[in-house]
Amino acid sequence: MPAIRIVVVEPKNEGNVGAIARVMRNFDIEDLILVNPCALGGEARKRAMHGLSILEAARFAGDLEAALEGADLVVGTSGIQTASEKRFARIALTPRELASRVAPMAGVVAIVLGREDYGLLDAELERCDLLVTIPASDTYPVLNVAQAAGILLYEFFVGRTRSRARRQASGLEKETLHAALASLLEATDYPAHKRTRARVMFRRMMGRAVPSKWEFHVMMGVFERATKRIRRLEARR
Repeated sequence: MPAIRIVVVEPKNEGNVGAIARVMRNFDIEDLILVNPCALGGEARKRAMHGLSILEAARFAGDLEAALEGADLVVGTSGIQTASEKRFARIALTPRELASRVAPMAGVVAIVLGREDYGLLDAELERCDLLVTIPASDTYPVLNVAQAAGILLYEFFVGRTRSRARRQASGLEKETLHAALASLLEATDYPAHKRTRARVMFRRMMGRAVPSKWEFHVMMGVFERATKRIRRLEARR
């Protein structure tokens, strides 16, 4: 089972932050990073209960990218779900599907929780390798952020297995692979207005696949060889 990191982006209610720390204690998760949070005072401490040590040890980040440093898989949370491939940026797993997928992994999985009022921005969602959404009533589908954290961490807790982890590609290796794809898109003159879509779809595909180090090296070899060959041919013109 990987190490789980909880990242909360710009929380506006200190009580919610305390409640997240409390539920993290329930499920043996201690790594909490807050991105530009509201002021934390007595209400946060009161709501944290036995998770007070987690709240007090929380780290602060100025932006999402800083909070994700060292993460090998980034999972964004979304209150909107769709099965339509045309809305590929919003296709999400359920908490149980996510827990099953990451159980054999090693490394660090960052779970990114958005703002209480409007969640994560599109650019923040595009940075995520996978999305997760919690099925709920159509009449009121959006959960409180601390409740959502509790459901997600419960599924991770009960989904732990003793299976031997493969040597997965690290977060840095996967970012190198994404950069190689971007270079290949540029070298092939792939339409500029379609590149963002292609990169996000590739990121999500890699997130679902959880590639091994061996698979990473094979794909890097393919991308780099293709890019270099294209550029050599162009130089001869």
